[in-house]
Parts: sequence; structure tokens; C-alpha cells
Amino acid sequence: MAADPSLPESAPTATLRPSTVAVTAGRPAHQPDAPLNEPITMASTYVAGGDLEYGRYANPTWTALEDTLGALEGGRCLSFASGMAAVTTVLDLVGHGAKVVAPRHSYSGTVLQLADLEARGRLVAELVDITDTDAVVKACDDAALVWLESPTNPALEVADIETITAAAHEAGAYVVVDNTFATPLLQTPLAQGVDLVVHSATKYLAGHSDVLLGAVCTNDDELFSVIKGRRDLMGAVPGAFEAWLVLRGMRTLHLRVERAQANAQELVRRLPDHPAIAEVRYPGFGGIVSIVLAQGAIAADLLTRKTKLWVHATSLGGVESTFERRRRWKAEAPTIPDALVRLSVGIEDVEDLWDDLRTALDGCVG
Repeated sequence: MAADPSLPESAPTATLRPSTVAVTAGRPAHQPDAPLNEPITMASTYVAGGDLEYGRYANPTWTALEDTLGALEGGRCLSFASGMAAVTTVLDLVGHGAKVVAPRHSYSGTVLQLADLEARGRLVAELVDITDTDAVVKACDDAALVWLESPTNPALEVADIETITAAAHEAGAYVVVDNTFATPLLQTPLAQGVDLVVHSATKYLAGHSDVLLGAVCTNDDELFSVIKGRRDLMGAVPGAFEAWLVLRGMRTLHLRVERAQANAQELVRRLPDHPAIAEVRYPGFGGIVSIVLAQGAIAADLLTRKTKLWVHATSLGGVESTFERRRRWKAEAPTIPDALVRLSVGIEDVEDLWDDLRTALDGCVG
């Protein structure tokens, strides 16, 4: 049976809702006996004369992933070996001695990278309170790059992305948003005027705590070409299997985010009433919640060791619920409370999550 020429190679993503895009984008052509999923292409070398050329430049499995995430973010995507590889590549674009504005409460890997580059004289980093929009706008005046997290990690502060982006552009600066926590299902920064979006695809996009991968998205063709050139040159590329795992995870992204968010919102409703809790931080969306224990850091450490279902671990965004006291890491900002515990709420039954967490909290009172 001949293939139906009326069938597109992939669904027209511009007309589809995000949950449908997550399922349908990046698929092979709909032809008889064709696989539904893009195969894993394990190749370092290609026959000359085509567009691929060499395994450091392109891979069909990367392309399927990049097409899917690019469609969700509203731009074009490049995948990287890890989230930090993506971060490093973007920061590498900053001119020598130029200024980068970033939240004081950011992912510790990003802050450490900025500190290292500043110590070596590569750039000047100005860390700001991202909730003070006027101060951030003022800091944009002589900046080359404005780096945003919204929500921030682990303080869960929300930035005024549109106002800050407008001010940064007026000053001639590029704007980057780390969209790892929100995912493109809850926030699309490119549509708000941002130049670049960065992801640790290790987290929600992959969703199963089994792969390291990063990504950069943009709707600026010139920026895309520059970043691809840097990736090709530095070799910060993912493996084909890792790309396939992330793409497979993204097929259920909308279901996982929806369930994790619903669980998080129910826990946020209950947590303030527990006597062990001094503060609950939640931006109103997503599956990450931060709590501050009333009895201090020792109680927070005790909590992470008293549960049976919640897992004490440093990563987030998986199907399982994890948590940790963030100040156990020396690189965490000193303005983060010692007793803050970041919860990555998973997709388990919320009653089981609450029973386990409440029992552990009971042991932290007094």
C-alpha cells in the first residue's frame, strides 16, 4: 500500500494545544510500517554529501527531541549534554568583562558558574533580588545579559518577566529565562519577549530521574546559529540514547505536570496548619514547594530522614516525590533560611504523600 501523500510528516503544531504537541511533535512520517517513535540513531559517522556530516553536528534522535521542545517553547531548540552544558554555552557568549545580572536566589550551579567566570575576570556578575523589579530594571542599564529564574530555585520567587525584558532590551542586553521549574506547559518566556530559554531537561522534561540532558531554545535565527556553532565547537552534545529518553518522557509531560501540580496545591493547602511549619513558599503553579521548619535546621534535617515515601535527594521533577534541606550545600545563598526544605512533589496519591509527610513533621515539633 502506498503512503498517503496527504499525511504530513508530523502534526501541524501551530494549531495544536501544548498537551497534544507534547505527544505528536517530533514523530516520523506517517507511512505504512513506519515506526511511531523516532528510532535511536547510534552513529558517529555518516556518509558524506548530506546535511548531517558528523556525529558532533547532528543526530536524527536529537532532532526529534529538539523539534518537540522547540514547538512547545515557540522557537527552535538545541539539546546539550546537561543543563550545566547549556548554561555554560550561553554564558560563554558574554563579552570579556561584560556584566551579567542574575537572581541572588538561583540554581547553585548557575551561581557557581558566574562566580568562577567573575573570579577569572571573564565577566562581572550582579546578583539581585528578582522580586524588586525596580532594582532589577536599574541593574539592566549597563548589562550585556540578564539571567532570570521564575520561579527561583529554591526560594520560589516570581519575576516580572515582561517588564524586566523590556528594560533589558532598551539597554541593549539579551534576556535568558531558566524555565526548568515551570516547563513550557505553564510558562512560555519566548512569547513574553525573552531571547533565550534554558532547560535542565534532566528534571520535568525527562521526568524519570534517569538521564542528564540540557536544552536552549530561541526564536532568533542569528542566536540559534551562534549557539549551535558554540555547541559544535565545544562538543557539549547529548548521547542519542539520552535524547531518546527525554523525548519519551516528554510524551507524558502534560499528565505528570498536571498531577504534580494538583498534589502540590493540595499539600500547600494543608501544610500551614501543621505546628512544625513556620513558612510555606509556593508561586501558585508547578510542583515545587518550599517549607521552612519552625524548629530550625536540625528539625529540617530530621524531617528528610524520617519519611518512608518521600526520598531525600538533590534533584527534582521526577515522578517520585523528593526533598532536601538546601543549605546543606555550601554553595547555596546565605539568604536562604537554614531550615528551608525544598519539596519536589511527585505523582503519587496525595493522601499517601500527606500521611508520610505529616507523620515525619509530627516528629519535628518541640
